[in-house]
Amino acid sequence: MPVSVNLGLYVFSDIPLFYVIVGSLVFGLVLSYLLYLVHAISTSFTLRGKDNAIKKNKNEVLELTKRVHQLELENEKLKHSSNVEPEDPNAL
Repeated sequence: MPVSVNLGLYVFSDIPLFYVIVGSLVFGLVLSYLLYLVHAISTSFTLRGKDNAIKKNKNEVLELTKRVHQLELENEKLKHSSNVEPEDPNAL
């Protein structure tokens, strides 16, 4: 069945209804795919930012763990060196 299609200022007449239906379906699919791509790209950037933050925090935890280990070693050295009596030059 031929129909007329009005697109703003343009008028297309005597177009088969089948083409109008298929055209609408294809246009809807393309539009939804474009929206999906925008959302996927946005999500990708968000995840990349979070991955960078996680990487930075892991490096910070690693550095702090190293520092704690160094301080524990220093603490043990100080504990063992305190058992030795300090030398007093004025002692007998």
